[in-house]
Amino acid sequence: MTLDPVHYDGIAALAARIDPGADDRDRRSLAETVWAEFLDPLEADGTAILEPVDEQARRLVDCEAVALRDREFPTVHGLDAGTINPTTFKNGLVIDVAQAAMSATPSDLDLHRSRTVVMTVHSDDETAHVQDDGWGKFDRGKSRRRAIEVGDVDRFAEGVVHALALYLAESEHALEHAERVEDLLVLDGPLYPRGLLRWADLHPDLADFLLEDPRPTTVLENYVRLVERFVERDVPLLGFVKNPATRLLTRTLKGNRDVDVGVPWGDDAAFFTRLLERGEYVDDVEGTRWERETSALTYTNWFHSRGGVDEPLSAAGDALGVERRLPLENYEVTFFVIYDPRDDLLYRVEAPYAFTRDPERRERLAMQVLQEVAVAHGPPTIVEKADELARISRSEKASLRERLETQFETTRKRTYDGLRWDRE
Repeated sequence: MTLDPVHYDGIAALAARIDPGADDRDRRSLAETVWAEFLDPLEADGTAILEPVDEQARRLVDCEAVALRDREFPTVHGLDAGTINPTTFKNGLVIDVAQAAMSATPSDLDLHRSRTVVMTVHSDDETAHVQDDGWGKFDRGKSRRRAIEVGDVDRFAEGVVHALALYLAESEHALEHAERVEDLLVLDGPLYPRGLLRWADLHPDLADFLLEDPRPTTVLENYVRLVERFVERDVPLLGFVKNPATRLLTRTLKGNRDVDVGVPWGDDAAFFTRLLERGEYVDDVEGTRWERETSALTYTNWFHSRGGVDEPLSAAGDALGVERRLPLENYEVTFFVIYDPRDDLLYRVEAPYAFTRDPERRERLAMQVLQEVAVAHGPPTIVEKADELARISRSEKASLRERLETQFETTRKRTYDGLRWDRE
């Protein structure tokens, strides 16, 4: 049933009661002020938590011109993991299943077939038990699988089983096939397990679990070893973040009493979007409006990120106790952001400082991603290819859940909203 026109107008009229604060021109001006005065470096408690790797600058490339460039890396591999999403059963089991896959350009069908599958299980029943015999093989030895039990995590069970399944599958698959990557690996998502690293800030129970249970540390160690292996082989790796939601910059500015500017952006992506969007105000029948220029991709220089969830892997961080075998600055997260005006979207590209220290390689990595975004009109094709391989479709999720119901002689714990979304 659709809204009647009178109801539609009544809802829309509520907007007149809202004062949005700074107008669009002011927000753009504020972004320019922050860019010019506070990011070289951005400090918190005397520590540089955001700092340019090289000269601070905004750059642009014509979409058509960069799309026609020669590829910087002749072969590229992508990596992603998909899950069925955490599922709670009436017998108290909370389960998630993740599968990781690696894509390749040019295509490698044998590699595409390989999977790493992880099932994570939590139960409040002390008599329940998971037989964890380590990694086992299936599909004629092409794939690996493992089931692990998650301990007492109270009301965070769904989030914990999801994160551990996802990141363990992804990191193990990356390590298993690292030697097959010849020129460049692109992770679908951040460089390190951001969801796991965020636990310590959420709740004391999760912080305790992070310290007491070895599995989260093992997962983080996998990513640290992955960086080390690629550094030793001198093969770079990137993380391509489709939906950046960091708040390091905006949170730091809001908490700094010495910063005499308002901070009207909800997160860092909103700030960088305002900063990188090009265009002009033009006259219109209702006054003036902003007209966006869509012919060029705009992007920033690379930055060191040493605060928030990136702090543990900085040179001053403790990496949650994981041993780091290389000079500590090699592991630091560096990033730059790309703004695609064609869709009004912002992407974040991350890499260890070990691979962005050299100016030439830094430029090659940026150009590789810019070309991919220009051609694909979105995330790089290699990332979307990995996503397709790892994704578990809605029908497959439903079928797997039904299979688990039969296996455990129970049924899924249902809610009306869950039933509604399944139907839609």
